[in-house]
Amino acid sequence: MKFLRLLILLVFSQVSAQQGGMWIPSLLKGMNESEMKKLGMKISAEDIYSVNKSSLKDAVPQFDGGCTAEVISDKGLILTNHHCGFDNIQSHSTVENDYLTNGFWAYKMEEELPNKDLYVTFIIRIEDVTTKVLEGTGTLATEAEKQKKIQENISFLNKTLPKEAWQENNIRTFYDGNQYLLFVIENYKDVRLVGAPPSSIGKFGSDTDNWVWPRHTGDFSLFRIYADKNNRPAEYSKDNVPYKPKHFFPISINGIKENDFTMVMGYPGRTQEYLPAIAVDQIVNTLNPVKIEVRDAALKVQDGFMRKDNAIKIQYASKYAAVANYWKKWIGETKGLKKSNAISVKQKFEASFQEKVILAGKQAEYGNIISDFEKNYSEIKDFALARDLFSEVVLRNSELLQNSYRLYQLEQILKTKGEQAFTDRKNNLSNGIVDFYKDYNAMVDKNVFEQLIAIYAKRLPSQFLPNELNNLNASQLTNDIYTNTKLTKLEDFRSLLEGDSKTVIEKINADKGYQILKAMADAYTKNVLPKYDELNLKNIATQRTYMKAILELFPNDRIFPDANSTLRVTYGKVKGYKPNDAITYDPFTYLDGVMEKYVPGDYEFDVPKKLIDLYNSKDYGVYASKGKIPVAFIATNHTTGGNSGSPALDAKGNLIGLNFDRVWEGTMSDIYYSPEICRNIMVDIRYVLFIIDKFAGADNLIKEMKIIAPKKKM
Repeated sequence: MKFLRLLILLVFSQVSAQQGGMWIPSLLKGMNESEMKKLGMKISAEDIYSVNKSSLKDAVPQFDGGCTAEVISDKGLILTNHHCGFDNIQSHSTVENDYLTNGFWAYKMEEELPNKDLYVTFIIRIEDVTTKVLEGTGTLATEAEKQKKIQENISFLNKTLPKEAWQENNIRTFYDGNQYLLFVIENYKDVRLVGAPPSSIGKFGSDTDNWVWPRHTGDFSLFRIYADKNNRPAEYSKDNVPYKPKHFFPISINGIKENDFTMVMGYPGRTQEYLPAIAVDQIVNTLNPVKIEVRDAALKVQDGFMRKDNAIKIQYASKYAAVANYWKKWIGETKGLKKSNAISVKQKFEASFQEKVILAGKQAEYGNIISDFEKNYSEIKDFALARDLFSEVVLRNSELLQNSYRLYQLEQILKTKGEQAFTDRKNNLSNGIVDFYKDYNAMVDKNVFEQLIAIYAKRLPSQFLPNELNNLNASQLTNDIYTNTKLTKLEDFRSLLEGDSKTVIEKINADKGYQILKAMADAYTKNVLPKYDELNLKNIATQRTYMKAILELFPNDRIFPDANSTLRVTYGKVKGYKPNDAITYDPFTYLDGVMEKYVPGDYEFDVPKKLIDLYNSKDYGVYASKGKIPVAFIATNHTTGGNSGSPALDAKGNLIGLNFDRVWEGTMSDIYYSPEICRNIMVDIRYVLFIIDKFAGADNLIKEMKIIAPKKKM
């Protein structure tokens, strides 16, 4: 097909070595491999991805569906970020046995801790199935019909394409629906906690330092994959044995210097590099500001309580981190898009695009794309704003409204699917809600609710506002709800679910908390969602055509597919940067910087006594560089959320660090990548080993690893 011919053209284009892009590992041969070698890579594309022999991809599983990990021993030991393992560390923590504060280390395998529902996913092979997925869509008139047929085809192919019994098929779309790839995967579901530094190391700098450079965070944790006796995926069992990987990463402590080649492999979540200018304008000036406002209000309330009460700190640590992460990201993203003039750059590209369309005689096919975008995004603006507000206030940041929405869904199931489906969902909800209340504090939630409901009533376009929120007195409404609701206590919540469907529906509809949610949800599902979905389908169709046109009209440009949580390779160089006038950042940080930031007893910048003692005695072992302990470094690798925990590799494919963040000024790389300021942040592997060895004394783990040390001079 034409698209595949275009891909071949792209692969074999002769261009100078560049940086940026998230590339499919099975398609690295050609242009990418040549670029990587020019940047300094010493291995081949076949070494990175191979179906027939072990390769680097076999040591890079997705971690728990949203992060990345790397295998670092022949006994299934894996390394990922502390913040990726945070939920699991928290689940084992209590006030009496606080692994978040004190850390956790298993000095024997039998001490390793099982984790409910934690899994890792390995990619076995990747195949192009575009023709099969698009079969039967060419004659369909509407976008909705096309999408329905595509999903039917994907569902059928996932079930029928060849795989082993313990494997799964997963088909994903690329280039905005112009290409579809099959990923044959294996999910390992027995993953046990092995080691985690205290949060004062693993989360050092916490929210103040999040998304910024210079960084001094030891953001790592260790887990182990277990398998059945045949080395295949299995549910947790005491009879399971450590997983034997096809490949694991040797670890280099030889050190790195500026301009060294680096490669990152992982599962980047979502990027939108090919959005039109009007879409970016909407993100910068409409959508991001309101999302930032909501999260800012929620975070200030939670932070105030967490600083005063350690029990609340444990309850809300993970939730707070999750909310704060993208709050700060959106701030940096907006700043970066403005600083880089991304909207103007995209407008210039669109002008060039129009010229290409005319020169190619493609006006009939592509001539209206930009004007269609202008029309569609103008129409969707208020609906998109309402959608983001509902998501941020109801689904993410107000716990009472979250819980109420679960009951709302239960009521809708009764209406649409009947009694049996209602009963099944009711029982699942009653049994599954325990974990929610374990980490819930009604006073915290009440104060968050009061702030957010006021923002909702103020920022929601007036045509979508339910009557119940007109002329809102936020304080009065909040007190009324939290005094009378049954949604703030586990036993009361469960009491609402007792009885037959008629009784349950009557009880939940009499609850003050549910009443306000229902008014908000009814208004949203009736007045916002249908029209948003209609307009969004138009944008999806236009974006697909736009992407097809870009590939066709710019055959010599480097055009990588947007991230979609599938395995990707990105490459670049260790590099400092200049974020602002008169400011230049070096690419490396050291333990000295930890001590410079140290504030005794502080929530974010406290330092464990043992680490201070090691620093003062300079007891660094083999991990020092010129008498100092490296902590973190930055490079030009193009990463995003989902790359957390990704292996950072040297020119020979050895592990030199693990990715955990991006610099604040470059977070706009999800929308517009600029090699001038976009930098990914990685923990130096020497700091990781230093903490495991010297701080934790976990020599058992060090002995598992294959460590490449500098050759001693004779």
